[in-house]
Amino acid sequence: MSQAPLVLVDGSSYLYRAFHALPPLTTSTGKPTGAVKGVLNMLLALRKQYPDSPFAVVFDAKGKTFRDELFEHYKSHRPPMPDDLRVQIEPLHAAVRALGLPLLNVEGVEADDVIGTLARQCAALGRDVVISTGDKDMAQLVCPHVTLVNTMSGSIYDVEGVKAKFGVGPELIIDFLALMGDKVDNIPGVPGVGEKTACGLLNGIDGGLKGLYENLDQVAGLPIRGAKSLAAKLEEHRDAAFLSYELATIKLDVPLEVEVANLMPEPPHREALIALYRELEFKQWLDELLREAKAAGEDCAVQPDGCSVQAEAEYETILEQADFERWLERLKTAECFAFDTETTSLDAQRAELVGVSFAVEPGKAAYVPLCHSYMGVPQQLDRDAVLAALKPLLEDETRAKICQHGKYDMNVLMHYGVELRGLAFDTMLESYVLDATATRHD
Repeated sequence: MSQAPLVLVDGSSYLYRAFHALPPLTTSTGKPTGAVKGVLNMLLALRKQYPDSPFAVVFDAKGKTFRDELFEHYKSHRPPMPDDLRVQIEPLHAAVRALGLPLLNVEGVEADDVIGTLARQCAALGRDVVISTGDKDMAQLVCPHVTLVNTMSGSIYDVEGVKAKFGVGPELIIDFLALMGDKVDNIPGVPGVGEKTACGLLNGIDGGLKGLYENLDQVAGLPIRGAKSLAAKLEEHRDAAFLSYELATIKLDVPLEVEVANLMPEPPHREALIALYRELEFKQWLDELLREAKAAGEDCAVQPDGCSVQAEAEYETILEQADFERWLERLKTAECFAFDTETTSLDAQRAELVGVSFAVEPGKAAYVPLCHSYMGVPQQLDRDAVLAALKPLLEDETRAKICQHGKYDMNVLMHYGVELRGLAFDTMLESYVLDATATRHD
């Protein structure tokens, strides 16, 4: 039976592409999250496609690399990383690790070099490798055992795919990049040599860049536009071409402390993911995790710092006057409190009030049944008396209230002579702002 392929993800490439290509998303507090969500979407889809594969997400490490020593202007023209992108790096790394996926970044080299080294080691053993990237430089790594996939565009490049895309095979991609340069990385190349000219030169004269420079006298005879003057231009920029060749070459011998056997993903760390998804407000993924945790009988309560805590909920049904008065005092001293009504209809004009509930902190709330009617119903507090006691608080604009569909509660209470004021926050409106296309916000 054949082994599942090694999957290597160019995390840095996808982070930049997701940031620039996808709509900007932010949390309710303004924290940018679009690039994180874009990369995680890609990783989840890729992991689903290769469930049995060893897997690594590789990022560029901080600091300079050996290429900066070769050429001081390497990538020097790039503007500083946008702040909205920089702040997404740490949560993305945390999310990758929480998903159980191995994450690699090696100082002194780029992500390409780590990927190239692992890919070549694996291919040498006869095992297939899938590299997920949007970087054309990686095409030089393609061979019978190595394939490129671009999850964001759906493109797949094997040996024939590289030839069709670039006009030269994988074995000439470095020469191709050396001639035409790379504006993104500030690799100089030969001025005036574009894709078509580079392909014409490499396909017209054997031996790649070295063979080309050994046979410059043949350039004038090639069916290339401006071929007669091209040899002189190539000679003028000989040093730049060979420097560009070095800069474009992906290292295949990076000393690594990890082997393919160590790259099997672990099960996702559910508690850490729940904490992250709460912080990043990835509601759909969070809901899925909470359902999974509930089905497994796990406690889902998570503090903002990601530490699991045992939920100690204190929910009361108030049937005694003394208990109601105790809660009334808590409401009077609370900086804000949550409030909700229980009624007989969704139509606020026809609804009758049968109960009220309130909370002053998470996990501590009370419900006051007022007019419930069923067999064996206990004695309940008088509705008019309860509303009369709550009226000063509910009508006080200086006491903040949190509601769910507060407009409905306002209309219901008006029928009982209470004008609800001081509504500071409405969870239904928050739900709408977060996901306006949702069909329900209950």
